[in-house]
Amino acid sequence: METIILFAPLVGALICGFGHKYIGEKAAMVTATGLLFLSALLSWIVFLGFDGVTRSIEILTWVQSGNLDTSWGIRLDRLTALMLIVVTSVSSLVHLYSFGYMDHDPQWKDGESYKPRFFAYLSFFTFAMLMLVTSDNLLQMFFGWEGVGVASYLLIGFYYRKPTANAAAMKAFIVNRVGDFGFALGIFGLFLMTDSINFSEIFSDIPTEVAGHKISFLWAEWDAANLLAVLLFIGAMGKSAQLILHTWLPDAMEGPTPVSALIHAATMVTAGVFLVCRMSPLMEFAPQATMFITVLGAATAFFAATVGLVQTDIKRVIAYSTCSQLGYMFVAAGVGMYSAAMFHLFTHAFFKAMLFLGAGSVIHAMHHEQDMMNYGGLRKKIPYTYWAMMIGTLAITGVGIPLTHIGFAGFLSKDAIIESAYAGGSMFGFWALVIAAFMTSFYSWRLMFLTFFGKARGDKHTHDHAHESPMTMLIPLGVLALGAVFSGMIWYGSFFGHADKVGKFYGIPMAEAAADAHGAAAEGHGESDDHGAATAEAEHHYVFAGKPGEGALYFAPDNHVLDDAHAAPKWVKFSPFVAMLLGLALSYLFYIVNPSLPKRLAEAHQPLYLFLKNKWYFDELYDFVFVKPALAIGRFFWKKGDGKTIDGFLNGVAMGIVPFFTKLAGRAQSGFIFTYAFWMVLGIAALITWMSIGGGAH
Repeated sequence: METIILFAPLVGALICGFGHKYIGEKAAMVTATGLLFLSALLSWIVFLGFDGVTRSIEILTWVQSGNLDTSWGIRLDRLTALMLIVVTSVSSLVHLYSFGYMDHDPQWKDGESYKPRFFAYLSFFTFAMLMLVTSDNLLQMFFGWEGVGVASYLLIGFYYRKPTANAAAMKAFIVNRVGDFGFALGIFGLFLMTDSINFSEIFSDIPTEVAGHKISFLWAEWDAANLLAVLLFIGAMGKSAQLILHTWLPDAMEGPTPVSALIHAATMVTAGVFLVCRMSPLMEFAPQATMFITVLGAATAFFAATVGLVQTDIKRVIAYSTCSQLGYMFVAAGVGMYSAAMFHLFTHAFFKAMLFLGAGSVIHAMHHEQDMMNYGGLRKKIPYTYWAMMIGTLAITGVGIPLTHIGFAGFLSKDAIIESAYAGGSMFGFWALVIAAFMTSFYSWRLMFLTFFGKARGDKHTHDHAHESPMTMLIPLGVLALGAVFSGMIWYGSFFGHADKVGKFYGIPMAEAAADAHGAAAEGHGESDDHGAATAEAEHHYVFAGKPGEGALYFAPDNHVLDDAHAAPKWVKFSPFVAMLLGLALSYLFYIVNPSLPKRLAEAHQPLYLFLKNKWYFDELYDFVFVKPALAIGRFFWKKGDGKTIDGFLNGVAMGIVPFFTKLAGRAQSGFIFTYAFWMVLGIAALITWMSIGGGAH
């Protein structure tokens, strides 16, 4: 079953890419989509029926060279099962959605065949992503990692006639190569220390072969665990668009909207979070590295939220929202609450994919207009899209009933991360995430108010002809809406409940806690429960046990973040809800009560407005520091090296030296026999002289 899940998208990609000429475009697209739905169905069967026990499924022998012996296989544990349903569910719905969205695309001329290629790219991406999440060794993961990079390049640049799409595709590819170089160095380092790249062997060797050891790198000695964790995280920074390597994600909105929903909301950008959680046995022995992950994740959440406040392109607002939400996930992983990171990854996939697809439905209705300043009053024109976007907004802003388990998906998963940041001792992370929650609420409701409320703005003809999307686009919105509403409430206990529930869900060995110094926290956990409900389990408090690699995640014996998060003060648990309400109120004031206020505020604080509008000038800074010097060096080698030195030398030889000696040789060809006899006599004399001198020497 797992093998079918993995290879069905690849078969679909091959049929769409090469077989559509024989079976027809529509048949090829339907086949590829059907295979994705088959993968999704089987993935849910695997996820719901999984017993938590890690097992390996070998597909074929792969690389055998010296000490390196690795097979291509599937590591099936709870992390894998979780990522399977995320990838296949969103991908299958995006395939279905694309039937409507990509029909009669204005970027293509009549009669051009483009849809089979698009579906082939989508299916190929899905296969590469599945290979990444099912890998049981680092080489296979890197293969899938680069595969999704290639697929994203093809999909972002799908509109190849648009220069901006080509530039965005190149930018995404190049920036990710920077991160991938760090990832590759991390893999090399782990092989150097453990003599293996297989997860099971690496995890078992980390406590003895990596933790507490030194490694030489860049002419210095480093703590091996911290260095390797940072190198792996650099790969995650590129793929998950964290601060410093984030600049490619907003530009990637140049691709078709289904691409944004699939790659830049639910799957590829979460690969970095998956990597950090997969490597939890290493992260638990790398405190400096996890501190770096926490700080950078919090900084990313704050930075991206500030930029999202002033964007007017509907897709870019959601793109910066994605960047910010990924920062939340890394904060959770950084403080050691990997299950909370995966919880938000899981819920975020539903509501963010729905927001992107909802934005695509709005763009489709408005004849591919993406500027929210030209929207307004669309609530009655496209009611299904409006309600889908409303559910997504309620989910991402975290609407729910405080101190309970009742609320939209984002309410439960985001609050779990904020409580974990507080419990993990990262006050910078805690406050950055609370402030980001306020800004997330503001720009999310700003998007809703500018798009669906108020008076119609922009082209009157476009508004008059705005219409609801076809059913192939609305059905995926409805399915994703179910996930945005219920996924948090259904699986809260499995991801962030009592330790015994979390341990059972992830297949982590558990042990009953002894009465120790942490007993007070255990009692607090028993009294307050997760969000305040009473329980009588204090006397049977369980803690995570087992060795690295024995479960899908690893929590060190001194990792008490889960218990401490449940015992957090009530004001901590209330803070994200208050931030959400403040963001909603401010957005309502700005865009419903007094719509002229934002413009006046922007004019009064123009430097700050331009700073945010221009994304903190990161692109300009990189252009000045990296791009222009690289172009200058290239121009120097082109003009001076290639032009003057290489071409000059070849031209000088061809046009100067060669003709000179040719003329001399020409003069020697006099045509008189006595001239040739003279040169023969000179040659014979020279030969005899050389032989005489040489013979005398011997």
